[in-house]
Parts: sequence; structure tokens; C-alpha cells
Amino acid sequence: MLSLAKHSVLYDLIRMAKAATQMLTANRLRYGDVVYWGAGNWLTGLAEAEVFLEAAQADAALAAAGASVRDRLVVNPYLFAVRQDAGAVHPVEEREIIRAAGPTIRHDLGKQASHVPV
Repeated sequence: MLSLAKHSVLYDLIRMAKAATQMLTANRLRYGDVVYWGAGNWLTGLAEAEVFLEAAQADAALAAAGASVRDRLVVNPYLFAVRQDAGAVHPVEEREIIRAAGPTIRHDLGKQASHVPV
């Protein structure tokens, strides 16, 4: 049985390892759509967006996204943690799960209407 201290350290290491895989998101200023960074462009689909395995790559993309803010294309770009399995990308945090799926009401509207799994 692990002691509480060892368990806490192990948990922190696992959490940090998972958080190393990130994506970049923002909101499109004109319509408020959730968008994701992919090869220097803003995309509406999570599945098509770029996944950063290295912190340096993620930081470089975030810095590059600053131009989109200055050009008033997007607001509030930030990085968020994702996990990958079986060729799919899944947000880790609840907020990003909801943002990727679309509004939580009226399931016949928005991204969730297309029945694309997150």
C-alpha cells in the first residue's frame, strides 16, 4: 500500500505527464465560435487541430496566435490539456469537453447536432 505522500507525488507526476499533451484554442471574435489552432490557421474542428507533445511547441504556437489577437480575428487564446487514444483526441477538463461539443442545451443545434464524438 502506498503512503499518502508517495501517492500524492505519483498522482502529480501522472497529472503533469498527461498535461504535457496540449492544444491551443480561442474564440473567433466575429461570431464567438470556439476555434482550434492547426498549422497556423484557426479551425472549428477539434479533430483537425494540432496537438503539441512538447511544451516548447505549444508555447511557440501560443506566441504565434498573438498575431490573430492583434488582427482582431480571435480573443483569449490559451493552451489546454488533451489525451490521445485510438487515434482520437479528447479534452481532459470539463470546460474544454463542453466547448468542443457545443452548447449544453438544444442538442439539435450547434456542433452537437452533427453527432461528432468529442
